[in-house]
Amino acid sequence: GTLAVREDSPYQNLDDVVQALKKDPKSIVVGGGGSIGGQGWMKIALLARAAGVNPRDLRYAAFEGGSEHYMALMGKHVDLVTGSASEIRAQHGNKIRTLAIFSEERLGGDLASIPTAREQGYEIQWPLIRGYFLGPDVKEEDVAWWHAQFDKLNASKDFQTYLADRDVLPDYVTGPALEQLVKAQVQEYRKLGEEFGLVE
Repeated sequence: GTLAVREDSPYQNLDDVVQALKKDPKSIVVGGGGSIGGQGWMKIALLARAAGVNPRDLRYAAFEGGSEHYMALMGKHVDLVTGSASEIRAQHGNKIRTLAIFSEERLGGDLASIPTAREQGYEIQWPLIRGYFLGPDVKEEDVAWWHAQFDKLNASKDFQTYLADRDVLPDYVTGPALEQLVKAQVQEYRKLGEEFGLVE
């Protein structure tokens, strides 16, 4: 996850945003993909929580895709956008400044200069996990075939280069371990939803 502003924004780091939110949570219009409760909103909600601000008091503009909120940022319709590292890479050349990466450690490649939220004193992490899932009635031999194909892909040098070129941190998980990971993420998401008043 990431937070970004226009190059001419007065916000130079996360603390600038936090102080502005503390002063007036409605002073910043935040754009992100998806509605309130979605991943885009959750990233700014976590920063609001760190500021001691009720995330429900934020001004959040929901957008459909991964590029619309960046267009709104460049058009000065929003002040800050939440997104992902892959989206930020696609904005290269636009006058956008990324304030933070919500990862455990800095990313490599083109994004190596962007500090994490943790480095700036805010213990916020929001990894974006991508995966492939099969339905419940798929035959075991077909599941095994897919496992073998993904194992082969993951072992290939070309695929590892592909990940590195896109600043993706590899975390290859399959089978029961993946199911446990997904269930843990869903449970954590539910806890946040309850805390932020989105789930009863």
